[in-house]
Amino acid sequence: MQIIVTGAGQARSRVLNLATWQLLGAGLGVLLLLVALSGAVYHFVFLEAARAGWPVVSQIVKLVVRDEIAQRDRYMRENLDAMASKVGELQAKLVRLEAVGERVSGLAGLQPEDFRGLDGEPPAEAVPAASAPAAARGGPYLPIDTPSLAQLHDTLGRLDEHADRRGDVFTLAESRLLESRLRALMVPSSPPVEGPVGSGFGFRPDPFTGRPALHTGLDFPAQPGTPILAAAGGVVRSAEPHPAYGLTVELDHGNELVTRYAHASKLLVRPGDLVKRGQEIARVGSTGRSTGPHLHFEVLVAGAPQNPAKFLARSPAPPAEPRTAAAR
Repeated sequence: MQIIVTGAGQARSRVLNLATWQLLGAGLGVLLLLVALSGAVYHFVFLEAARAGWPVVSQIVKLVVRDEIAQRDRYMRENLDAMASKVGELQAKLVRLEAVGERVSGLAGLQPEDFRGLDGEPPAEAVPAASAPAAARGGPYLPIDTPSLAQLHDTLGRLDEHADRRGDVFTLAESRLLESRLRALMVPSSPPVEGPVGSGFGFRPDPFTGRPALHTGLDFPAQPGTPILAAAGGVVRSAEPHPAYGLTVELDHGNELVTRYAHASKLLVRPGDLVKRGQEIARVGSTGRSTGPHLHFEVLVAGAPQNPAKFLARSPAPPAEPRTAAAR
């Protein structure tokens, strides 16, 4: 860029050649000068006027500052009111959640001692009786009608801790409920074969010798090939022929509880297999010491035979007099 400077009369004109960067530097310098000048005016005029109480300027400054403070206070109050409303809603939800937690805890069979220490207090046995004076409480009353930011922060902290404790209660209740469900799944309460019981648990005449003998299970007469179902979930302990029981499956349900399925015509599982309640594990037959097609079903606890009718939820009562149509 060229700038031509001329003088009056016969004075010689001058030509100034300015590069682009020189123009930008000059503009930036002017801008910085204006900013510094405005800051100096604000500091030395308006602030000094506000401090010294100049008649006109101080009033203008006070009005501007007061309006800014009022806007900031109004904004803070609106936000605090919204936060207080949310805190109230959260408190109501936690109250409902606590009621549901108490009902679920009752269904799960939880006792009060299971929650000891849940509120952040040490267990009763951890505090000596002689050194545990009556708890004294006090402090100023701070109404929630006009909550401050510190009050809301403290309330939210307590609600967060309370929500964590409620979550722990639900976790414990879920654990107990699942434990109860697992125990129920491991109890042989489903009939292994649909149909009536042919011979019950107890003493009866032996079908081969006619002498009194203990019948250690229930007999379910059925057509050959009828599916034999697991009475509960478990692990296959054995699946093999037996001299007296014929083709036999034994399921281990844990806690020394075992079920035995005898006289099958075909085995469908192998040792070590995991089976679930109602799964087909064999087919009805007449193998071993048997007089006809049927399932001989036993329940053993710690190796001792138990009456399976006490475990089967839908099993009819054993007949008064044992029949001889089916053997062990």
